[in-house]
Amino acid sequence: MIQALGASQGIAIGKAFVLPHWEWELPEQKIDVADLAKEFERLYEGIRRSKTEISQMKTELDEVVGSEEASIFDAHLAILEDPVFMNEIQGIIQRQYKVAEVAVKEAIDHFVTMFDLLDDEYMKERALDIKDVGNRLLKHLLGAPEISLPEDTQPFVLVVRELSPSQLVHLKPELVLGIVTMVGSPTSHSAIMARAFGIPMIMGLEGKLEEPIGTGDLLIIDGENGTLQIEPTSETVARYTEMRKQFIAHREQLQKLAEVPSVTTDGVSLTLAANISSLKELEAALANGAQGVGLFRTEFLYMDRSHFPTEDEQFEVYRMAAQKLKGQPLTIRTLDIGGDKQLDYYQMPEEENPFLGFRAIRFSLERKDLFKTQLRAILRASCYGDVKIMYPLITSVEEVREANEVLAEAKQELLAEGVPCRTDVKAGIMVEVPAAVAIAELLADEVAFFSIGTNDLIQFTLAVDRMNEQISHLYEPFHPAIIRMIRTVANAAQAQGIPVSICGEIAGDVNALPIWLGLGIEVLSLSAQAILPVKQRVLSSRAADSRKLLEELFRCRTAKETRTLAHQFHAEAALASGKASPLI
Repeated sequence: MIQALGASQGIAIGKAFVLPHWEWELPEQKIDVADLAKEFERLYEGIRRSKTEISQMKTELDEVVGSEEASIFDAHLAILEDPVFMNEIQGIIQRQYKVAEVAVKEAIDHFVTMFDLLDDEYMKERALDIKDVGNRLLKHLLGAPEISLPEDTQPFVLVVRELSPSQLVHLKPELVLGIVTMVGSPTSHSAIMARAFGIPMIMGLEGKLEEPIGTGDLLIIDGENGTLQIEPTSETVARYTEMRKQFIAHREQLQKLAEVPSVTTDGVSLTLAANISSLKELEAALANGAQGVGLFRTEFLYMDRSHFPTEDEQFEVYRMAAQKLKGQPLTIRTLDIGGDKQLDYYQMPEEENPFLGFRAIRFSLERKDLFKTQLRAILRASCYGDVKIMYPLITSVEEVREANEVLAEAKQELLAEGVPCRTDVKAGIMVEVPAAVAIAELLADEVAFFSIGTNDLIQFTLAVDRMNEQISHLYEPFHPAIIRMIRTVANAAQAQGIPVSICGEIAGDVNALPIWLGLGIEVLSLSAQAILPVKQRVLSSRAADSRKLLEELFRCRTAKETRTLAHQFHAEAALASGKASPLI
């Protein structure tokens, strides 16, 4: 068994089809000065054809997985219109008298090398976009056929060094059992699209294979655990086939709980809301019984495009989300850009530690023009549902007050213009840094609600970058410091009489459920996939038992003790209710 990275959940068993690399035979001749105009015209015609093809692919993808995922190709169109990229190509043609295809290839190599040298996962992913667009342009300049997938109807596991969105959009999901890539990140465009298609995917195998995978090799991939097995034994195939059947059957059983109220056996309700970044994700969350949206990550409206979204563009998305929820809460987090989330069309300042730098609410308060545009769009959408506003990365009372001043200005402007909006929209904050925990009782006086962002809270409190493989084992949600911080915030919120929710990966960990029930947390904000497993656990739990367990958990002195006690409690409760399952 080979350990890789899980990018899209599910188990796939099937024979490999290895997609070859793009290979080009480029002409060596140079051009005369008299032929420069002709060569530029060839370049421009290749660009026109590439843009037409990309637009067609965007339309095809929109029909399958929705406009949010299809917007990936807006970034590809933007590359073909980027003056820096195009000036590089034109300069090589004009100064070195090289044919257009050679100039394109050299420009691709230049920018890809430059991005790959950066210690920034986001920029490495953008390098793949440049290669994808450049290869499409080369294909048209050379008149070469596109590398295609098998034309027969036998399902296969696709194996490729790196998979571009352009290649993935042409896949027939019913024929692709799974995807294996040698390089890539779970946040890449291809991984996002694979999840949208529901195709199991693993990546990051470069340097881990003793021999390359060959077309026809039998593979087993586990997209959740990120494992690969090559030419497994018949016993292993039988075991994973059964696991796959159990996984599918278990999901089907859980689906029956979608409309069942989330209430413990002793009558305590726990609202299970969804974390979303697109309308497509909202549909999946509602299908799983989400009781509103606890976190709408709006930064994805700003990414993979060529300009900041307008007020009207944002309003339409927020309005549709509110209408789909039919009166259930919609909590919209204002722009959380910076750190690992960059914009292709806006140059953020270079920082030694961008996660602790110019990002989130700090960016919004610096660019109040952009901030107000977003707030106006949210306020307009508030007429269509129960819309709330949430500020990210708050560290002080001053930030809350300054943000609320901009919100008040946005309301006044809309009213003066005669634009409908609600004036009672509630504003709350993400509690995700230790400073906010320390002054939780002060912040509770300033806002309408708290949402505890556990992912960043854990990272900042424990000084652990969970993407750093050397120390990722120190990223521990059950660390005594973390559960004590959560208790501090919950107590401050309850003392002030404002709601508090839990947001982050630990919210979806069924072993942590006794903590939430014990602390009196009323709302969890989860990924769509986590809602039903957590609901099943809620339905078999007693809040009174959780409150008793909480006293024991706070006596634990190590993360291991806390986790072990919580896991034991979960296992015993699940067994007692007859719902024990290794798949939960």
